[in-house]
Amino acid sequence: MDSPLTLGLALALGAALVAVVVLAVQVRRARRSTEAELLATRAESEALRERVDGLAARLDRRDDGVRSTADGAAYVITDAGAHEPAPLVDARPMVADRVVLNAALGEPLVRAVALGHGVRRALGAESRNRIRFEMRREAKRARKQRRREMRDAYREARVARRPPEGPGARAA
Repeated sequence: MDSPLTLGLALALGAALVAVVVLAVQVRRARRSTEAELLATRAESEALRERVDGLAARLDRRDDGVRSTADGAAYVITDAGAHEPAPLVDARPMVADRVVLNAALGEPLVRAVALGHGVRRALGAESRNRIRFEMRREAKRARKQRRREMRDAYREARVARRPPEGPGARAA
């Protein structure tokens, strides 16, 4: 019983048993949820069937009333004077074409015009001159900075090449 093969076989069998139990639990849960959905669908279907039957009965009563007022005629050409049903009103509000066009074209058109105005202003003579002036000033500043750094570098190089002076310095 202490051999590695027996131990491995026992572990594999235990893992398989756990997997089967987990799978069975999942299948049972799925089946319960499917049954619950089926019951809900059946109840909804029954409610719809009752509603359709009620509407059909109302329609039959209305047809009987129309025939009785027409003196038993099988075919009624006109229903003048009969009770007219209320006109069906669409639940969605009507939106005017002008509003739709304004929303579809207005905002993008305003953005395009604003962009055009900005580009035209940026490329104007005044802006170009201001940009040119700023660029020249920046170039001048950078040139002066480079010259200052070069002078400092030359000064440090001269100091480094000079022989040491002072009381501890040797004479050549």
